[in-house]
Amino acid sequence: MNTPAPIGVEFDDLALETSVRSVLRQVEDLLRESVVNEDEFVSGAASYLVDAGGKRFRPLVTALAGHFGDATRPEIVAAAVVVELTHLATLYHDDVMDEATVRRGAPSPNARWDNTVAILTGDFLFSRASNLLADLGPYAVRLQARTFERLVIGQIHETVGPPPGADPIEHYLGVLADKTGSLIATAAEFGAHFAGADPAVTVALREYGEKIGVAFQLSDDILDIASETGQSGKTPGTDLREGVATLPVLYALRGAPEGRLQDLVARPVTDDGDHAEALGLLRSSDALDQARATCRRYADRARAALDGLPDSPARAAFEVLADSVVTRTG
Repeated sequence: MNTPAPIGVEFDDLALETSVRSVLRQVEDLLRESVVNEDEFVSGAASYLVDAGGKRFRPLVTALAGHFGDATRPEIVAAAVVVELTHLATLYHDDVMDEATVRRGAPSPNARWDNTVAILTGDFLFSRASNLLADLGPYAVRLQARTFERLVIGQIHETVGPPPGADPIEHYLGVLADKTGSLIATAAEFGAHFAGADPAVTVALREYGEKIGVAFQLSDDILDIASETGQSGKTPGTDLREGVATLPVLYALRGAPEGRLQDLVARPVTDDGDHAEALGLLRSSDALDQARATCRRYADRARAALDGLPDSPARAAFEVLADSVVTRTG
């Protein structure tokens, strides 16, 4: 079984790299096993996004966190699969809510089938994650429940928008903490906890996961504007076409209200000419620089969470990961 290469990590320690890759191979095998059902249609729909690939960023975080204890414990693999199944399930649901047509370079599940199939397939993946959780015990079940609560609250907040008088940028960053940061924080906590790490280490890694999760999503926001090749897995400017106000757009809207850029991005940019113009203006704007600075701040906070941890190859890898999240934005 092919294993996705750990995204953004240049391992200096061969033993750590070998161990992490071994964990990720096991994760990939169990992930694919977990989406199989005796019903051929269900199996095909459930494996659709698994087969499409992806960064496997969350399992990577779990695998690395496991190296602050006994990284060979089988619970680490199962917990990593729980997190990835949860992530994939949310993608099925997100594409329905966003009315997306493309996911990872292919038709999105709702476009491939329809909204009902996509929603039910996401539910199926949640059920498979719950099945694995049952064997991991009450700690894992409770942590997953709290994480799922945050995922749902984040989606609600994104859907209804900021309340009157709230700062749209702070609201957006809060949404990212719930929708993206919370699950990556759980990925880190699972790895450390099931490896038997010291509780203080587990707390620190959870903080790292939350902050690096926000930074990672911000880097995708930036790449959606700045990339010419779709490094984020989407065609550049997809969010603009869909009228999704990501951080660069929010910074642009905070600028001069009468500017051409503000006029363009205040609505979905569906016209090809307007879309090209909006991308060009955003790429040369202060708004993109401000978004990059915010991404760096979250990555710096992630690194700061590691300050009290033992000096080790796993800590060094987490530091490199934080740096790579920033450097991928250009």
